[in-house]
Amino acid sequence: IMVSAGNFTQGGVRQGQGNASTLTPDDANAIQSVQGVQYKAAGVNTRGQIVAGNQNWGTQVQGTDIDLPLIRSWPTQQGAFFTPIDVATAAKIAVLGSVVRDQLFGPDVNPVDQVIRINNQPFTVAGVMSSKGQSGMGQDQDDVVFVPYTTVMKKLRGITFIQQATVSAASASDTSATADRIATLLRTRHKIQPGDPDDFMVRTMEEMASVRVQATQTMTSLLAGIAGVSLLVGGIGIMNIMLVSVTERTREIGLRMAIGARSRDVLLQFLVEAVVLSLFGGGIGIAMGFALAQGVTLVQGWPTAVSPNAVLVAFAFAAMTGIFFGFYPARKAAALDPIDALRFE
Repeated sequence: IMVSAGNFTQGGVRQGQGNASTLTPDDANAIQSVQGVQYKAAGVNTRGQIVAGNQNWGTQVQGTDIDLPLIRSWPTQQGAFFTPIDVATAAKIAVLGSVVRDQLFGPDVNPVDQVIRINNQPFTVAGVMSSKGQSGMGQDQDDVVFVPYTTVMKKLRGITFIQQATVSAASASDTSATADRIATLLRTRHKIQPGDPDDFMVRTMEEMASVRVQATQTMTSLLAGIAGVSLLVGGIGIMNIMLVSVTERTREIGLRMAIGARSRDVLLQFLVEAVVLSLFGGGIGIAMGFALAQGVTLVQGWPTAVSPNAVLVAFAFAAMTGIFFGFYPARKAAALDPIDALRFE
């Protein structure tokens, strides 16, 4: 369950997830007492430039609580996660993701007890998390540094609120009911009157997955619409080119028919030319798409893949576009009278 600050309108501006100051550490502590809650972890994030010796790395610094490894089933590979005392005292303790460890120290080095600097402040490395890999959204979960959320609040950002609280329900079947109880608790703590909107968001994993599915479907529909318009414009372009070709080659068509070419031979010739032209354009588009995917991987680090089936489908659509939009010019060429065609100037 994810509890986030925001979800209300202030001064005409809607405060989105994590953009408001409506959640406090006391709210997170109170959530722990809600029936059905097993673990909770307050959270507040920032960007940080991490320096170790002559190496530096920019990454996400996540301020969190001691229960995060239990909530996410994410053990440490080296050293240990921070303790309740570290959180209570806002200790300058850091636990590195494996990517950050590799960048700053190397994959074969144990950095525990080494001193690093986060935004020019010294932190002692307490441990290194085991490798988690890519998230469902394509983000590298190992490119992160964990520190106590109190440390981020007091020493890195200078704030008194948290952005979110991650909660683990004691029972998967009780997740929705637990989320409702958390919402009721926060409405009471924040003195929100009946009928007034929440100043927070409580979402279960199922709800977040549903939002992602809807976003994916919307994006798919948008891309399908763009692809449809592109095919239409490209097809009209092919048809115009083929009509011009028929006009310019009218005498050639008449000569071929005069020496024995049948109408279907002329029809097939121009259909083949239209399909070849369409496949050539499709090949250029596929090459550009592949290059763009590789560029996104290199620049953003997002994993991309080009499916062979997608390439085959793209070529099939290109061929069908050529046949559909090339049929009219081909039919027009096949219907020419040889005598009139030979007289054409």
